Amino acid sequence: MVSKLPRWVEYGAFVLAFVAGSVNAIGLLGFKHQSISHLSGTATLVGTGLSDGAFSDTLHLLGILLSFLLGAALTGSVLPSRSLKLGRHYDSLLVVEGGLLLISIYFLNDGSLLGHYTASAACGLQNGFASTYSGAVVRTTHVTGIFTDLGLMLGARLRGESFDRRKAILFVLIISGFISGGGLGAYLFNAMQFFALAIPACICFLLALGYRVYRISARRRLRQA
Repeated sequence: MVSKLPRWVEYGAFVLAFVAGSVNAIGLLGFKHQSISHLSGTATLVGTGLSDGAFSDTLHLLGILLSFLLGAALTGSVLPSRSLKLGRHYDSLLVVEGGLLLISIYFLNDGSLLGHYTASAACGLQNGFASTYSGAVVRTTHVTGIFTDLGLMLGARLRGESFDRRKAILFVLIISGFISGGGLGAYLFNAMQFFALAIPACICFLLALGYRVYRISARRRLRQA
């Protein structure tokens, strides 16, 4: 149950959604007006590109899909399962994500399409953090499923079922993080262009550091207990 999860889960989910929202906004404004943190629109563009005969653009879009897949595969190779557990190498993956975003800045400023792929891989890596909380799959790089689950919860409440308030709070935090991150990403892109990706990258590094400190302090408390 969500009620049994530590509070750092909610804080981390908000920050990760904030990072994804900012990266996606920068993608929409700078990566050929294309979403980066989720693939529904990209997959649709692949289909339309094949229909229109725009094979070069379609090949590029397929590269983005593959990059996202490889990023998620990296997370799957590091984390032993989809369940959330203190002590796993979330901090290492966050450092890799931040590094991929910094690499994206270099390629994008050089006019290379490789920057699109590294940014997509960073989002795929983060999306691989998904865990199942109380029967709901929670991801931080898009909010379609979050809105769906929240709507189902509200409908079930109208039907007389119990309402998991903490799970609803978690969903609202993810939604608000993604939206506020998008606002910051748009502002930063207007001011800094692709260098704006340095901000979500630094947030990843700080989140990794915070998680490492929390993990060490939790281990010390267990030893002293």
